[in-house]
Amino acid sequence: MATKLDGAPEAPDGTAAALSKAGRLRAALQAPGLAFVMEAHNGLSAKIVEEAGFAGIWASGLTMSSALGVRDNNEASWTQVLDMLEFMADATTIPILVDGDTGYGNFNNVRRLVKKLCQRGIAGVCIEDKLFPKTNSFIGQGQPLADIDEFCGRIKAGKDSQTDDAFSLVARVEALISGWGMDEALKRAEAYERAGADAILIHSKQRSADEILGFAKEWAGRSPLVIVPTMYYATPTPVLRDAGVSLIIWANHNLRAAITAMRETSRRIMEEQSLTSVEGAIASVKEVFNLVGQGELSRAEQRYLAPVADGPHAIVLAASRGDALAPLTEERPKCMLDVRGQPLLRRLISTMNACGVRDITVVRGYRKEAIDLPNITTVDNDAYADGGEAASLACAAERLRGACLVSYGDILFRNYILENLLAADGDIVLVVDVRLRDGGHRAPGRAVDAVRCSRRFTGSYLDEEPVTLSEIGGGLAPETADGEFIGLVKLSERGSALVRDELDAMRADGTLDGSDLPELFARLTTKNVPIAVLYITGHWLDVDDAFDLAKARNLI
Repeated sequence: MATKLDGAPEAPDGTAAALSKAGRLRAALQAPGLAFVMEAHNGLSAKIVEEAGFAGIWASGLTMSSALGVRDNNEASWTQVLDMLEFMADATTIPILVDGDTGYGNFNNVRRLVKKLCQRGIAGVCIEDKLFPKTNSFIGQGQPLADIDEFCGRIKAGKDSQTDDAFSLVARVEALISGWGMDEALKRAEAYERAGADAILIHSKQRSADEILGFAKEWAGRSPLVIVPTMYYATPTPVLRDAGVSLIIWANHNLRAAITAMRETSRRIMEEQSLTSVEGAIASVKEVFNLVGQGELSRAEQRYLAPVADGPHAIVLAASRGDALAPLTEERPKCMLDVRGQPLLRRLISTMNACGVRDITVVRGYRKEAIDLPNITTVDNDAYADGGEAASLACAAERLRGACLVSYGDILFRNYILENLLAADGDIVLVVDVRLRDGGHRAPGRAVDAVRCSRRFTGSYLDEEPVTLSEIGGGLAPETADGEFIGLVKLSERGSALVRDELDAMRADGTLDGSDLPELFARLTTKNVPIAVLYITGHWLDVDDAFDLAKARNLI
């Protein structure tokens, strides 16, 4: 099927594109070839029409009204239509011919309509010789028509009001639709041409094109002829071209196609309560971004926005199930358990966001599909059952670059703790609570990550002497420990590189899969890598069992 405005005269520089939008539509109407325009009803569908290769858009009154959820009876005001047209014109570079219904009133309404359309870069308008408010041509029988002289006044008023000399006004003849016969249709078309119409649209709702072909023969090319073959769509296009038709409008098919697709997609999602069967059959979110020009905005941001210093990003280790919380974790990992109306992980991410950390990668494992929070990047550790935290961190090794936070996925803490950590000096800084929970004696399988440091916590605000890690691990005796590692670490660019290199070394010597984070940091201390400690005094918790979950709900 041809999709372009065939035969449009070239501009002086040899390209049709050099003409204005109105100039290109006028050229298409006056050219000897047959042109095609396609229906659109909003900015997105207009972009799709242009993307398909059509060089013109039909802004349909029926489909714009339907897209707003109202009837095609002027229930959408002309200013609402004008707002929609502005979005469509801004979104595309091809001409738009607007379905202007009856002109929304008498000659005075038409004058204002045409002025506003020209201001918004619309190429032309089609007005029909019926009464305001209009009724769609395919509804009912024998709709009343406007007085010929009165409608000619609307045409003259529109032409006198256009501010773009190339703007086109198409007069739509409804005599055949309303059963007034061929003679009346020709009489009206002749009067409208004399009044200044740039083209005549002859309409029919018969399933054959006999009326249209008969009119075209009698009209004999006195001015450009426009048709809308919605009902007589089976007529071969060459027949219409040979009849001297200048422009064919495909009038409502994008909206109708969208209704079919949306109904089927909604039905399947409702029945299946899943997106699995539809996700591969619909446009991707990336396609939506491409259509609306997201890439252009990104390029503009690089050009016009002042450079922003890169803030820290975060890696959250959330691959484990949380066996001690069974059966609550039968369908989801413990990081997605509800804590006062929000998943535990969402609360952790909200704390990070509030402190300016917005680039967050979550390492998933058990029931990974349940971790579907917005604005995060996910990395999967499908071997989560056979490995520890170090193996999960290694899955996100590519993200271990620059300033970086590493956090367990089952902890909560007050904002000030993260704010103090972000302000702390050091290539690797661990957060340590000086108050070992339960005196360091936990239930079997729940060992405390006890630490010994270069000096104990003094509690003095005047004490600014740096503290470094000496030993870390569950094997430390509680009475000799200086605190407990809470599962939150800050790394500088150098610190990220050190951790990344150590993960490689652990992979090489076969210890990676069975190691947790304390073992990773213990290896670094044995290599004399300085690890700083930020002491805190409570105001955090981790969730290991139902008792911890209850505490979390009380804390929130």
